[in-house]
This record gives sequence, C-alpha cells and structure tokens, in this order.
Amino acid sequence: MLFWRGSEQIGFLCTLSLTLYVCPFSPLSTSLPPIPSQGAFPASIVQLRKVIIEKQGDQEVVLSAEMPLVKEVTTTLREWGSIWKQLYVTNKKKRVVQVQRLMWDLMEWRSQLLSGTLPSDEFKELKQKVTSKIDYGNKILELDLVVRDVNGNMLDPENASVISLFRAHQDATTKINERIKEEQVRFEQTYHNDQSHLYVFVRKFVVRIERSNYLIRWTSKGFPKDVDMLNNLKVVFTDLGNKDLNRDKIYLICQIVRVGRMELKETGTKKCTLGLRRPFGVAVMDISDIIKGKIECDEEKQYFIPFVPVVAENDFLHSLLNKVTASRGDSGGQGLWVTMKALVGDIIQIRKEYPHLVDRSTVVARKLGFPEIIMPGDIRNDIYLTLWTGDFDKYNKTTQKNMEVIMTVCDEEGKAVPNSICLGAGDRPLNEYRSVIYYQVKQPRWMETFKVAIPLEEMHRSHLRFMFRHRSSQESKDKSEKNFAMAFVHLMKADGTVLQDGLHELVVFKGDSKRMEDVNSYLSQPSTRNQGDVPKGGTLSRSSVGVLSVSSRDSFTVSTLVCSTKLTQNVGLLGLLKWRTRPELLKENLEKLKIIDGEQVVKFLQDTLDALFTIMMEHSQTDDYDILVFDALIYIIGLIADRKFQHFNTVLEAYIKQHFSATLAYKSLMSVLKRYLDVSSRGEQCENYLRTLKALEYIFKFIVRSRMLYSQLYEGKEQKEFEESLRRLFESINQLMRSDHNTTVLLQVAALKYLPTVLQDVETVFDAKLLSQLLYEFYTCIPADKLQKQKVSSMAEIVSSKLFEKQGKTNLHARQRTND
Repeated sequence: MLFWRGSEQIGFLCTLSLTLYVCPFSPLSTSLPPIPSQGAFPASIVQLRKVIIEKQGDQEVVLSAEMPLVKEVTTTLREWGSIWKQLYVTNKKKRVVQVQRLMWDLMEWRSQLLSGTLPSDEFKELKQKVTSKIDYGNKILELDLVVRDVNGNMLDPENASVISLFRAHQDATTKINERIKEEQVRFEQTYHNDQSHLYVFVRKFVVRIERSNYLIRWTSKGFPKDVDMLNNLKVVFTDLGNKDLNRDKIYLICQIVRVGRMELKETGTKKCTLGLRRPFGVAVMDISDIIKGKIECDEEKQYFIPFVPVVAENDFLHSLLNKVTASRGDSGGQGLWVTMKALVGDIIQIRKEYPHLVDRSTVVARKLGFPEIIMPGDIRNDIYLTLWTGDFDKYNKTTQKNMEVIMTVCDEEGKAVPNSICLGAGDRPLNEYRSVIYYQVKQPRWMETFKVAIPLEEMHRSHLRFMFRHRSSQESKDKSEKNFAMAFVHLMKADGTVLQDGLHELVVFKGDSKRMEDVNSYLSQPSTRNQGDVPKGGTLSRSSVGVLSVSSRDSFTVSTLVCSTKLTQNVGLLGLLKWRTRPELLKENLEKLKIIDGEQVVKFLQDTLDALFTIMMEHSQTDDYDILVFDALIYIIGLIADRKFQHFNTVLEAYIKQHFSATLAYKSLMSVLKRYLDVSSRGEQCENYLRTLKALEYIFKFIVRSRMLYSQLYEGKEQKEFEESLRRLFESINQLMRSDHNTTVLLQVAALKYLPTVLQDVETVFDAKLLSQLLYEFYTCIPADKLQKQKVSSMAEIVSSKLFEKQGKTNLHARQRTND
C-alpha cells in the first residue's frame, strides 16, 4: 500500500509500516547525488517516535524508546499477520479463527501498555498475559520459542549460561504444552458451538427464531414507531447449542401482525373499530448454512426475505409458515432486508470481539428454554406462555365470533401486576396481552408465544386470567360488547412447585362480566380439566357475589414453558431446597435426591449444592446428616461425570472457585471419606464406595477450597490438625491397597486411577515433602506382583505432575532406586 510515491528527483517512496529517520533540515537540490535511502516526504504521513541513540565505537545505533514488550508485540503482530493471511488462503478455518483471536487480544493489550495508566500490579499481570499469549501463538504456528526469566523478560544469550537457557526452554515448553491442551479443549468447545449466537440487523417487521421473539413496532409509513430505533434495529439471538445447530433446517421467521381496523380497506360510512391485532403475513428464510458457518457472512451484505400475505381467515400464521417453508412462491418483490452473521462465544466475548456489531443498543434475545450450560450466577425467572387453540360457540349470534383473548397477570386480590408481560426482546413490558383476531372463526389456533416476567417473591400470589370477548368491526357495536367468558390458571401449585411444562386445557367459566373479574368467584375453583372431576356443565360455586358456571360449549388450551433457576417443578427437589420449612423430612428429602431426574438437578446445581453445604454447616456439631449429604454430593459429581452432562464440569469448577463458602465442610467430608475407606478395606461391599473413589478429584477440590477459606478466616488456625487428618486419610487409602479381599480389587484399580487427580489441589494446602512421602507409601504398599499395569499407568500420571517436578525427582525416584 503506497502512501507517498514521491518525485523522480528528490521524492522518497513511503509504504505502510516503514521506519524512517528524519535528518536535520537542510535544503535539498536537484544537484544532490542520488541516494536511494534519502529523500523528501510529507510530514503528515508519518508519526514521530522517540528514539535512543547509543554510540558503539565510531558508530551510532538508533534504538526505539518504546518499552521492549511493546516492540515485541508489534513485531509479533506483523509476523502473525502475514501467516494469518496464508492460513486464510489455504482454507484452514479453525486456525484462522484461533490466530485472529490471539491477534485481537495482543492488539488490545498493546493499547493498554501504551496508555501508561496501569498500576504496577495490573501492569505486571498484563505483562504475564502478553508473554504467555505470544509464546502460545508462536508454538501453535511452529515459530521459534522465546525463553524468558521469571518476570517475562527475554533472556539474553550472551549473559545467560547454557544450563540456564536449557532449563528455561524446558520450563517454557512444559507451560506452553499445558496451555495448548487447555486452549484446544476450550477452542473445540467454542468452535463446535456450545455457545453460538445469530446477529441480525433488521429493517422491518417482527422477527422470530426458535420461538425467542424480537419485536419491532413498524408504522404504515415505513418507519419504526420509535424514531430512535431508525437504522438501529439490531438483535443477537443467544444460547444456540449443539442440538439447535444439528437440526436439518434452521429458519429465520418473521410474523407480521397488522394493528388497525378489522378490514384493511375501509367500507361504508360507519366508523370502524381501531387497534385490533389482525394477521397480515409471514416471511421465512432458510439460514442453516449461515448459522452453521458453512458460508461466510459479509456484515454489510443484505439478504432479502420474501413476504407471503394472509389470503383467507383460516390461514393461521403458524399454518402459513408451514406452507411457506414447504414451497416457494412469488412474493412480487415484497419482503424485508436483513444482514446476518453467526457469532461464536459467550455474550461478553462477542461484545468484546464485535463492538461494531454488538453495542449497547443491540438487543439480546435469549433462547426460549435453557442453554446447554447454565453457569452460576445466570439467574432466570421467566414463564413462556403460548395461546394454543380454542373452540367457541356462537350462542345467540348468527355468525361465529371474532374472538379476542385478553390476558392479565393478577395477584390474589385480583389486581393486575403491572409491566409483567413481554411480547419480545426490544419491546416495552405491557400490563395485558391481546391476541390476534381471526374473523368469524369457530376454532382459532393462535400459537402466539409471549413471556410472563414477575418478581420471584410475587409468584406464589399470582395467577393468569384470560378474558374472552367478541370484537365487532363497527365501533358503535364494539363498545357494547362485554367479556362473555373467562379462564384462569395458578402459576404455583399447592405443593409449592411451579406450573408444569406442556399443554393445559383450562376450564372456561361463564357469568356476569363484572363478577368474572372478582377473584372470590373463581380463585378457589379448579382451573384445568386435569385437576379433578370438573363437570361439563352446571354450577361450580355460589358465593356472596354471585354464580359462575362451567361452559360445556367452549374450550381453551394454553401451553407453558418455565425457564427458572429458582422455581422447580419437582416436589422432591423442592423439599431439599426448602428444607428449613419441613426439617422433619430432611433425611427423606436427602435420600430422594438420588432418584430425581438428572436434568432437574443440574438445572438447579448451584442452589442444590448451597442447600447441601448449608445443611452440613448448620449441623457441624453432630454427624446426623454427614453421610446423607456426602452421598448426595457423590451422586451429583457422578451425574456431571456422565457424558450427557459432562459440559457442566465447567459449572462445577466455577461454583467451587467463586460461590462455595462452607468453611467447616472439609472436616465432615474427610471424616466420611475416611469412614468409607476403612469399611471398604475390610472387604464389605457397597456400590457407593466405588462411586466415591471415582469422585475423588472433586471431593478433594471441595476439601481444599473449604480448608483455604477456613485458613483465611482464622489466619491459619488448626493447620496441624488438618495435616494430621489428611495423613490419616492417606493411611486409610494405603490400608485399602494392602487389602487382599477379592471385593477390593476394583476399588484398588479405581484408587490408582483417580488418586493422581487430587495432587494439584492438595499440594496447595499441604506440605509437598510430606505429600510425596505419603505417595511413596501408597505405591510401595501394593504387592509387587499385583496390579502392575495399573500401577505403572498411575505412576506415569504422578511423574507428569508438578509435585514430581518439585519433590519427586529427589524423593520418590531416590527411594524407589534404593528399594530396588
């Protein structure tokens, strides 16, 4: 790229990133001898930098005054940039994305280094991150390895010995290889779309994907109703997991609802009813290849989505969608334009990596349902309700009704809960929901989904109330129309659980419109057909305010989906989470946890673990619940080890590091674990003993984290007691390895396999020399002719651990050699 071509006589050819030395001013004339490295150029195309001039003998060496790390980052970016282009040309997509992210990180960190505003501790931390990232990138790109000292500075070969350089190479290689393993796992998870998102820049109408709604209010003039949204209609559909991406077809679906009079064309002179929601049409586009990354998306490329209008009243919007996806019709040039791009990573990451796309004004539309991974702190309390279908008799009218459903969220006194209904992301909350109206249709099928969002503490007091009303196209007649029927449903059941997911056929009540609004008339009655023997007709209730009867000629069905990390649909899990309300049932509820569906447990993983450790802490003076809590913990750890829920490992890790706070838990955990090991070494059979050994890694993570928290709180108190307890625990493991009972062979194999996984955590709270001694005794207590293959495999894991680097070379190896 040329910035300044220059003249043939005194001009100097300047290109991007060229380093120039500005000489003291002296007039140049055409009689000067032609020197290729000298010439004139505009001052506006260069940026001046400070330099340091060093004299080496008779020569002057010009050095940049920038800090060495900044210079290294600049050089690295230039080198990686050229390689990155070659990777793109050779179609190595994964590596292109990987290197691109590395370069983004380095560019951002370089800006922070140049700012000069970082405190010393943050500067030191950033320096370590930068050097680690450079070394990692050089390794995966098969470039030369840079050896550094403990502060991250490059070692000078002229001032360092060969031995120190060799050891530095060894340490650097080990760290980088560990980092590569971590990054590969993380990158593979990300690349395979554990968390994928679809960015959409919308021009018009209502957009909908996977039933997670994004709503835009568009005027008949062709502009957004909110002028501030002009050219700013952007949304990111989040939490698209592997199940979503593995579907054969994925569609971007737009449902268009017209708000106005009943008929689009005004007829007659009578004043028409306004504000009616009427079906208008749909627009559908197959985005399977875009969202799966099979085709590259230009952020500026606009896609045309053809519009298909509603032709007949029985063209329900959802059925029209099926017709459109099954066939291609001529839209006559009508439609809407959007730009799209598939984004990979969590929402924080994509905001950072795509700030030009995902900014503060970009709406985030969460998935209708839970993502595949629910991280601690991700709190949701949403109920998605779908108006499914209805069947309404015309009664004394000559034609079928123009049915409108009006839904409100009411408290136990019948007052509407304000701002509790949301039609879609990007739209303001509403006090009530009004359905689409189909003209003279007996059995409307709405299939309209919206979200009910109310505070958690209001859930037990709230219910949904549906009013049914005929709407006339003429304003004079419409004003005289009253609500002719109603239905309702409780959000919470009597046992404290939330409304179950799925279809609910609601009981339709008839009566005076005013009396139907009085909660005393209906709230104590069954709300669904499956709540008991509800008569097809007749009186259900007589109260001081009058009579409501069950309509035998009308029916109404809704569907619900609960997305809450605080409200459960399982009675057993609720009993454990709310154990303080019924303490006499605590033992029963702890035992029931092991038969609860795994999806419910992992969905409420943080709350469940909090409850278990709270029980343990509040009963720390006795051991009444220690074994039950320990068994429940083993069940949860085993559940997460299952392939179906293995992606929740990161959730469990995050919980231990960020949310776990039981300072006394280590005492109970070590006590029960030792008890299990002692019993199993005597040959007593129990399936739970094997599960316990398989869960050793996370048991010790909890033990170590608990001990660290206790030590921080009480300034290292009871350290000797802890070390003694840990020593006795290892002695119990050794006793298991010495056992010659046939029933212990499988347990011994498990101990050899899983014990190495605890070392990284244990060495943070236990003396490394003592730990290496315990490990030596662990391996030497196994008979020489027993479990040789498993023993070698286990020792190989020990050899590759950090503990062996510190102590093993001098202790374990020396003792083993002496023993031989």
